[in-house]
Amino acid sequence: MPYEPPTHTVERSLRATTGAKVIAGVDEVGRGAWAGPVTVCAAITGLRRPPEGLTDSKLLTIRRRTELAEMLRTWVTAYALGHASPEEIDGLGMTAALRLAAVRALDALPVRPDAVILDGKHDYLGAPWKVRTVIKGDQSCVAVSAASVIAKVQRDKMMAELAVHHADFGFADNAGYPSPVHKAALAERGPTPHHRLSWAYLDALPQWRHLKKVRSWADGGVPEIEGQLGFDF
Repeated sequence: MPYEPPTHTVERSLRATTGAKVIAGVDEVGRGAWAGPVTVCAAITGLRRPPEGLTDSKLLTIRRRTELAEMLRTWVTAYALGHASPEEIDGLGMTAALRLAAVRALDALPVRPDAVILDGKHDYLGAPWKVRTVIKGDQSCVAVSAASVIAKVQRDKMMAELAVHHADFGFADNAGYPSPVHKAALAERGPTPHHRLSWAYLDALPQWRHLKKVRSWADGGVPEIEGQLGFDF
């Protein structure tokens, strides 16, 4: 199925309205997984024509996504990756963990961006970064699409490496998301050291529920549940 190719429209708008010269596209992967890190990529592309077929990583086959990621690593002006571990997700909550991973990626770039295009409608990055949020930016913005592909391929590789020591969980295929194989392994073996232990799926596992981590909400707020899908057998 053909897709409209991403453009530099948002980047050109930021240049014209804010004077920004260096603009990074930022996207995350792993937000809804039950295991593994959340990974953020920051990519700077300039205004060059993107590689053929570039789009949101979720719309690409594994083979095409892998090929594009290899190409993008040398095509982009610069890119960097940042990760937040399961322990950091449990301790901070997903929004703060996303910000931590994004800042790590942005700080690792060889040049500090003047502005950031962030995929989605929520600005989890905040000050001092100048942020433009774009819904479906991973489909419509070149830099965000590039970040999407690089982040997805890198995190999938990390999860495949974890699968070597946790074969029953199927991490090489499900990347830590709740597939039937993953759910069955959790029910039988319990969570690995790579699982997020503050998440709701543990409520449906009586024999492992004692491992659940509960954060204190001293600020009077409520627990974040975004992406924390139930076990739902």
